[in-house]
Amino acid sequence: MKALQTALLILAGAGTLAPLRAQYTSPAAAPTSPGELDAWLTANVPGFTGWDIGVDERFRLEDRRGAGTTNAGSNFDFSASPTARTDNHYWISRLMPRVGWSGGWISAMVELRSSYSWGDERYSPTAPGKALVDDDGPLQIEQAYVALGDAKKGPVSVKVGRQELAFGEQRLIGSAMWLNVPHTFDAVRATWMQPGWTVDAFTGGLVYTRRDHFDESDPHDRLSGFNVDTTALVPNVTFDAYLFARNVSREVVGDDWAFTPAPFRFPGPQDLYTLGVRGKSKPGSLGPWDWSFEGMWQLGNRTAVYPGTTVAVAEKAPRLTQDAWAFVAQTGYSFKGLPWKQRVALIVSAASGNQGDAGKSQTFQNLLPSNHDLYGVMDLSGLQNLVDYRLSWSMKPTTTTSIAIDAHQQYLETTSDFWYNAASAPRNTPGATPGSGRGFNINPGYSSDLGQELDLIAGWKVCKGLTVEIGAGHFFRGDYIKESFAAVGSHDANYGFFQTTAHF
Repeated sequence: MKALQTALLILAGAGTLAPLRAQYTSPAAAPTSPGELDAWLTANVPGFTGWDIGVDERFRLEDRRGAGTTNAGSNFDFSASPTARTDNHYWISRLMPRVGWSGGWISAMVELRSSYSWGDERYSPTAPGKALVDDDGPLQIEQAYVALGDAKKGPVSVKVGRQELAFGEQRLIGSAMWLNVPHTFDAVRATWMQPGWTVDAFTGGLVYTRRDHFDESDPHDRLSGFNVDTTALVPNVTFDAYLFARNVSREVVGDDWAFTPAPFRFPGPQDLYTLGVRGKSKPGSLGPWDWSFEGMWQLGNRTAVYPGTTVAVAEKAPRLTQDAWAFVAQTGYSFKGLPWKQRVALIVSAASGNQGDAGKSQTFQNLLPSNHDLYGVMDLSGLQNLVDYRLSWSMKPTTTTSIAIDAHQQYLETTSDFWYNAASAPRNTPGATPGSGRGFNINPGYSSDLGQELDLIAGWKVCKGLTVEIGAGHFFRGDYIKESFAAVGSHDANYGFFQTTAHF
């Protein structure tokens, strides 16, 4: 609870918080229809109304040095051992054509996706580049839904079929569009709207990646929830409250997961319920200041099952009583007298870790979020057993360019639990002796200091429909990493990417 006390002192001193959001905003954030193809068809085809026909293509080069997750997943990141290969660079491509139609009270969308990667050596030292989560084959159904009602006008609308789900800042449930295979759900979602109020209810299941097979959800893994958004309770404040439930039955471990890549193989059996509240100031209501806070509490039960767990062990794993928490608080200031629309923000993110109590689990479960850039652009950590202090400086030199510089200081919330990566997988080598250099494990005697990450991201809207982005990160390893690899040595990690996005 030290992190909570620190956060409250920061907020009391600042007097304000800032909106929960990534500080970098693309100069051409994911454009909505119509695209260039729609515009041409509208101008040249008589009667072309209500249709959305377009193609999105994204191409990215990533280069990881010292944290390429090429040996035993992410467990040998930072290792200086001559047998640990931690460098990795690869190309990924995502092509997404779509056809949509809207007739007012009824609309439909079919969106396809082709996701490929080249040169990626992650996850398996004996078969590098096999069963990769970024490589999903020639063509999959990304979205295919029918919607009844007008979600913008209300009062009631319903969407049925394969679709994206995203709530709040997507820290628990999000589309994860940074991934080459984003999150989609086979789901039903109902929305009720009145002035100042929006209520969403949904139920469905995550669509799992199956290389060269049809992607589908698993009937034994269900995600449901309610989200209430209102501006009517407190003046100049947007307030949310939600309940998300993930129910995974024991039968899930016996399903066919042969073609599903790590770390997204069978999830641990669980009945988890996450209660949360989120508040943020309306833009401009506090002059140059803005604020936000989100608090989460998780209860229910779960089994301690991880990507490397065998089916036999998973079938017998005991249920642990879940009692976990997380929060994110932010305070920011937008400079009015300076050029480039500059803004600075301080963000504190924290989530509980396991204390080792028999029969209990205090490790917060990050559910199915859009984690990228929230806890560092290098995506080394997720919102589990983590305390992250982030100082962010963002600016827009022109209407077509954006720049952000972020600095993170990260700690384990408790050294009685693992360090979890952005995919919610623990960095764990079973049986590794502390300091042996065989990877990470639970080492209560170690420092909780993971280290510092420094990030730079820049984007440029080259022309209508085309954006170029670059980014770089350096992770200065802390004592926890140095102690984990004391026998073989360790080194800092670097990351860089170059990305182009075209919208037609």
